Order: sequence, then structure tokens, then C-alpha cells
Amino acid sequence: MSLHPQGRDDAFLPTRQSLLSRLKNWDDRESWRDFFDTYGELIYNLARKAGLADPESQDAVQETLIAVAKQMPGFKYDPALGSFKGWLAQITRRRIVDQLRKRRPEVQPGHPEHPGNSMDNVPDPAGFSFEAMWEEEWQMQLFQAALRRVKRKVHPKQFQMFDLYVSQQWPMKAVTDMLGVSAAQVYMAKMRLSRMLKAEIRLLQSQSA
Repeated sequence: MSLHPQGRDDAFLPTRQSLLSRLKNWDDRESWRDFFDTYGELIYNLARKAGLADPESQDAVQETLIAVAKQMPGFKYDPALGSFKGWLAQITRRRIVDQLRKRRPEVQPGHPEHPGNSMDNVPDPAGFSFEAMWEEEWQMQLFQAALRRVKRKVHPKQFQMFDLYVSQQWPMKAVTDMLGVSAAQVYMAKMRLSRMLKAEIRLLQSQSA
């Protein structure tokens, strides 16, 4: 399994409960691939922002998947007891801190960073706010998933107008000259796709709690 995850077009689809149920079967490689493809990039990016090198970040992704797998046999997903996002965030943070601890074999019992201590006593590295960055990465991944869904629903040229003018912030004249369209067409594409994007984001937010 490559540990340079690529975002899937169906990332953040409402498959939380059904996917977690399928993960109870360790031999269900397709479901584990779905889980990795959907959340691997999120975990990897967080690990990198926490200060881990590429190999350490890849290990953090692997260890997170292993930790999830170990919880699967007796796991029952109940949104009333907490969000899926929060559950995955807690596992991810533990695995990132584990990687940071491996850099410091000299840490002795009683030290705040000793493995025997509570996670609550371990400070985030270098002022890194895990909760804030997790939320930022989660929303970024969700936005990209919504954008991919919109792209599949519209004509390629409409999406290209939106991408150049809104996402890449090209000047209007550069867009119209490049694509051979009018300013009115660009504005219409912007308004239509902006509405669609907001609707997709709201939908995905409601489905990925």
C-alpha cells in the first residue's frame, strides 16, 4: 500500500457507518483501501504539520490504520457517543505523538512525555494546535471533495471558467481570451458553480459528522 495517498473522487461520502462495519473484516481489502484513500491524506498532512518527516508521517498513517483495525472487532459506531471525526482525530493524535516520542529514547518515567503518562499531559509540539489543524485539514479535504463532485456534474468548459476565474484568480480578460468566451459566460459559470459548491459542502458536512 503506497503511503502517498491520493484523494478519491468519492472522499467523504456518507459511508461512515457502513464502511466501519465492513472494516470489521480485516480481509476486506477493498474497504480498507477505501478507508485509506479517504483519510490517508488527511492523517499524513497532519503528521507533516506536527513536524514529522515524510517517513515518520507515513508510519503515522500506517499505525493509525493498525490502531483502527485493532478496535474494529468489538467496535460499535454510535454518533450519540461522539462524532466519527472526533474518534479518528483522537487515534491520529496518539499515533503522531508516538512518532515524536520515538525521537527521544532518553525520556524517563515521570517525564511529561513518557509513554506511561496520560495523553492529556503531552503538549502539542512547537505550539502546534492539533485540534485547530485537524479541523482545518478536515474542512480542506471536504472542500476538495465537494469541488470534485461539482466538476463531475457540469460541462468541462464551465468548470474551467470557474477554476481559472475563481480558484486561480485569473483576470477576466485572461480567462475570456484563453477560453474564447464572454465575460457574461464567466460570471454565469461563477454564480452557478458557487451555488452548487456551497450546496455540496453543506451536504457533505451533514454526512461526515
